[in-house]
Amino acid sequence: MRFHTRKWIKPEDLNPNGTLFGGRLLEWIDEEAALYAIVQLENQRVVTKYISDINFRSSAKEGEIIEIGIEPVSFGNSSLTLRCEVRNKMTRETIITIDKITMVSLGANGKPAAHGKTQIEYVKDRLKDK
Repeated sequence: MRFHTRKWIKPEDLNPNGTLFGGRLLEWIDEEAALYAIVQLENQRVVTKYISDINFRSSAKEGEIIEIGIEPVSFGNSSLTLRCEVRNKMTRETIITIDKITMVSLGANGKPAAHGKTQIEYVKDRLKDK
């Protein structure tokens, strides 16, 4: 799994227990999944359709650094399903896992639209063709 984004846990990210608020972490994961899908599907009109069970395994405290990993699971006609793991950068302890996050590509009309992708493409490879 590739870990694309790092976040530094600040006071505004904490819950009343003094640990990372789960809702904030899910916000970051949703944003990371959307960005990943936008780049892969080459479409800025992408929405979250589904998030499977969320397994909170540990937490993080103020001052710690976490990293968010995203990897593709499968391509559908108009969707891309991803898997996510978040871990503590320093300890490598897993904080959360999500087996499936399904992102859907939309057309100009706001309806699901076929994206024509079947495998992961890297931007560096796209640039070689031009």
